[in-house]
Amino acid sequence: MTDLPDKIQEPRLWRSDGWTAQVIKNEDDDGWAVAMTKDGEPEPALVGPWTMGRDKKNPKPLDGSAFSTLVKTATEFVRRSEQQLHASLHQSITVTAGSARVTVLLDIVPDEDNPYAVLSAQDDGGETLASVRVAASFKLNRSSAVAWVEGGFGRVGAWSGAVVQKAVK
Repeated sequence: MTDLPDKIQEPRLWRSDGWTAQVIKNEDDDGWAVAMTKDGEPEPALVGPWTMGRDKKNPKPLDGSAFSTLVKTATEFVRRSEQQLHASLHQSITVTAGSARVTVLLDIVPDEDNPYAVLSAQDDGGETLASVRVAASFKLNRSSAVAWVEGGFGRVGAWSGAVVQKAVK
């Protein structure tokens, strides 16, 4: 037996391809909305307006074409959200310090109880030069990266709470 949900194709509820589309009453006005929920997720990934039917009272029924479009839209929305989250949690900037090019990376660990970030530096070959634990609110920009690299990858006075984990080579 598999745990996959059964395929459903009803006027207000479609389930297929890992998604469920459900036409719901719009709480904000007299119209209708459609909620797109990915299988296994507790909340909809996307909720948007839905077209009224010809009687201007009931919603237009879901059909195969509409469901395909909704799946494509919801999948793209989820993908963009994941990309945005990844970009906000993993930042990098390349700076020149002396004659060396160094890539400084900030990786935020969004722990509910104790969020923090790891600031690290890599040379052109991808070799880790240093790693420092900093507050999750640390702002990585060109000047903070240059200051850290030129300061020898150690604790800098303005970075209270920064703890050197290990400087390699």
